[in-house]
Amino acid sequence: MGVVPIVGRSPARKQRTLYIAGDSTAAQKYADAAPETGWGMALPFFLRKDVVVSNQAVNGRSSKSFVDEGRLDALLGTIRPHDLLVVQFAHNDEKSGDPTRYTEPWTTYQEHLRLYIEGARAHGARPVLATPVERRRFDADGNAVPTHGDYPAAMRALAAEERVALLDVEALSLALWQRLGVEATKTYFNWTDTEQDNTHFNPPGAIAVARLVAQELLRTRVLARPDVIRLHEEIPTSWITWPPAS
Repeated sequence: MGVVPIVGRSPARKQRTLYIAGDSTAAQKYADAAPETGWGMALPFFLRKDVVVSNQAVNGRSSKSFVDEGRLDALLGTIRPHDLLVVQFAHNDEKSGDPTRYTEPWTTYQEHLRLYIEGARAHGARPVLATPVERRRFDADGNAVPTHGDYPAAMRALAAEERVALLDVEALSLALWQRLGVEATKTYFNWTDTEQDNTHFNPPGAIAVARLVAQELLRTRVLARPDVIRLHEEIPTSWITWPPAS
């Protein structure tokens, strides 16, 4: 007896992994750091379950130190064809007093980013560059001020040269902070009774930045429309959880 075809059933969707290589603004946080939240913790809320997020971002790392510590090699050891590698660095590349992390925007920064691009491509995966999310800084007139110098421009230029998709998180986050203003942005960053942190996010901030990342993944066609969900929905902050510190 022959096999009867099933009409109307879509082919099974192939699971892919979206890896994040980055710094503390994206990284997984643990219970001892709550309410600090990396945007990578919120990104899964905007993606279908068959796009799995593997958040390899680590506090304090630059594009250089992530490589030098063997973290890129370890990531590339598990990445598979058709996976995605989203790369966001600059916050710690900017630390000119620390030779273990510092890179210069138009030379060593671009050189290190190329290692991520070439490594992903060598494994059949797709590299994606994300400009660094902006810090919370305003001038005396209440204008949101960019803080990353030439690093975003250097990444944009490299993305164009290497024909790599670019998520312009820096420009979008700066515009978001401008719309929110001086006071409202405090509720997006890790401001507590004992700390006024203008770099790292609390749950609302991480969710807002993850939404920008998801929008950019869709705009650049890195992901298709069915892959991206809840773009126009409120995400409860209660969905953010911090596992116990190991």
